[in-house]
Amino acid sequence: MQPQKFRVAVAGASGYAGGEFLRLAANHPNLEIGALTAHSQAGKKLGEVHPHLRSRADITLKNTTAENLAGHDVVVLALPHGASGEIAAELEKQPNKPTIIDLGADHRLIDKKAWEKFYGSKHMGTYTYGLPELINGKSERALGAAPATKQRELLANTKEIAVPGCNVIATTLALQPGIAEGALNPNDIVAVLVNGYSGAGKEPKPHLIASEALGSAKPYAVGGTHRHIPEIKQNLGVAGGGFIPPNVSSPLTADDYSISFTPTLAPMSRGILAVVTAGLSQAWQIMLDTDTSDNKEQFKQWLRDIWINAYKAEPFVEVLPVGQWPATGDIAGSNTAIMQVGLDEAANKVIIICAIDNLVKGTAGSAIQSLNLALGLPETTGLPVNGVAP
Repeated sequence: MQPQKFRVAVAGASGYAGGEFLRLAANHPNLEIGALTAHSQAGKKLGEVHPHLRSRADITLKNTTAENLAGHDVVVLALPHGASGEIAAELEKQPNKPTIIDLGADHRLIDKKAWEKFYGSKHMGTYTYGLPELINGKSERALGAAPATKQRELLANTKEIAVPGCNVIATTLALQPGIAEGALNPNDIVAVLVNGYSGAGKEPKPHLIASEALGSAKPYAVGGTHRHIPEIKQNLGVAGGGFIPPNVSSPLTADDYSISFTPTLAPMSRGILAVVTAGLSQAWQIMLDTDTSDNKEQFKQWLRDIWINAYKAEPFVEVLPVGQWPATGDIAGSNTAIMQVGLDEAANKVIIICAIDNLVKGTAGSAIQSLNLALGLPETTGLPVNGVAP
């Protein structure tokens, strides 16, 4: 029996995100590639802009218009922020509306004011958030039980998907189990990320050329200016949405979280290493302070168990064994996120380090993972869990 096929158009196919979607889709048994579009690269063969995509090399890139994208089951918008909103609005009006997956930022945020503050343009609405692992509130459960999640159910009943930002995915996966459990202080979170240059896009800019980038690491969007910050806070508000801290009358929301977020470009082509530290919540700090030295190791295991239980059923998230720490090279090319959790006793800080491939789990892999759910396919279809080495 032949597998059911879904015809897919990709807008922005000449960029890194669009190219990575096509690379993964080439091994997906249910996806059939249709129109591929671009802006400045329109008229070229795909093989001219993505020489590694040999199986699609002879496809000619068309102009990015709603007309060229029409008539497909799925439309992937791999466009810069501000560019996908108008195209999506036209596609939404079509009689046979396709499933739309926006890899850009236009439909991620719920808060209109946050969008306008960080992006400076009109808010184009909110799509279903494309992170199947997102913890959606805290259920009534015993310590260590798996958190509740409704995100897969929401994705299975949508035709509009907003894929998260790559930095957001790494930071959210690192923090959300501790937030949902109430183990972390929402006002004491610091995230420093090491990012590969592909996250900056394919457009040539002086600071992205090899002579500037090789042998140098440089921070960007410092001091609370990065556009992923409101999205991270939005996710933490969802993950901790059912948690009511002591002496507080209502559950925490996105506005109750404070995070210092600093991304840093490093001379590697792909990958994100998120180093996240957070203070213990008041309740967990009391637990630590009252523990005897003999019980410290038990406390650390209780802490690790939060993350282990949160992700033990997840096909693409893994908490590493004690003593192993994530490296971006270990998951290059895969849809796997790996992490480790530790406790800095001297500083009273929880340390969570998470590594992802920014183009796979950080973008195109999460897109296909969410699309599989929306199309009624097994979530893992067509997605690699193994990386490439060296």
